[in-house]
Amino acid sequence: MAAEPVLVDDGRLHDYVADIFRAASSSDREARLIARHLVDSNLRGHDSHGVGSIPVYVRNLSSGDLLPNQSLTTVTETDSFLICDGNGGYGQVMAHDAMEIGISKARANGVALVGLRNSHHVGRIGHWAEQCAAAGLVSIHFVNVVSDPSVAPFGGVAARVGTNPFSVGIPRDGKRPIVLDFATSKLAVGKVRVAMNQGKPLPPGALLTADGQPTTDPSILFGQPKGILLPFGDHKGWGLSFVCELLGAALTGGKTQSGPKKRNATINCMLSIIISPEHLGTADVLSPEIDTFVGWVRSGGNAGVLLPGDLEAATTDERKAGGVPIDAKSWSDIVDAGRQVGAEPPADIFRGNTTLRTG
Repeated sequence: MAAEPVLVDDGRLHDYVADIFRAASSSDREARLIARHLVDSNLRGHDSHGVGSIPVYVRNLSSGDLLPNQSLTTVTETDSFLICDGNGGYGQVMAHDAMEIGISKARANGVALVGLRNSHHVGRIGHWAEQCAAAGLVSIHFVNVVSDPSVAPFGGVAARVGTNPFSVGIPRDGKRPIVLDFATSKLAVGKVRVAMNQGKPLPPGALLTADGQPTTDPSILFGQPKGILLPFGDHKGWGLSFVCELLGAALTGGKTQSGPKKRNATINCMLSIIISPEHLGTADVLSPEIDTFVGWVRSGGNAGVLLPGDLEAATTDERKAGGVPIDAKSWSDIVDAGRQVGAEPPADIFRGNTTLRTG
């Protein structure tokens, strides 16, 4: 039986994560942006993109496949267009800064198209949709993943692409935004890792062994030879994944999965389209029309239907109140990674009666 998860305070967890990255040579700003993104992912229930990524990042730093304290390099820029290079730096910083430029352009000119290429792992894509929505802007994000391929095309049994996520954010007046965010595979690689650390099986139909046999054992994905994830929705998920590869990477001048890869790094390219409803002349009707449509969707016995982002909002409230659960294996790995760079967890990080401590 797997050990019980630890429960940690999100504020203290943020401070601890920032300490780890400062100790690993990041500037204070970089460390805090990384920490905020990772902890927010856990708060929203997306543990696959949260603090469990720390050991991988520390490994990639030590191998030189992740570079701290990088800045965006502008490749092409006009009033409404930006192509920039992340120079292999932390995606939590590169994507944040690219979105800030895009937000400024969309506010000034009505629309912005932002291409970010050659960034280390940009994390949970919904975070960037939330950043744009908080500025009152609609956004659409296409992302490719360059690392060891993990997902087979529909109809195939050999991995050829990554999990290639897609996201849309739509602001609402006085209400939380609509945020659609999903991998184009049936499961994200990080979610398989979390299931493995928790000792839980995967749902049937998500993973194949290296020789093409169905399995629910999450460790198969990380074995030698590696297992293979399948696209969601068969040809539909594969088609969207294919488009994410071409728009996220090829259109921005980035590398697709077919090109050369760094030894350890997960490299992302992202194409973001950011739209100002105010410039479209629809700002005063967008939110009321969303409310009307939501009312229609939830009528006729559908009152309990969840909207994109509802589950994340409820999970955030729950975890802020009761603590962020982290499985025992992931917590041990995080503490070990922190100690590799000289950071110790604070003694008051835990909530409740957690018995597992920092030793």
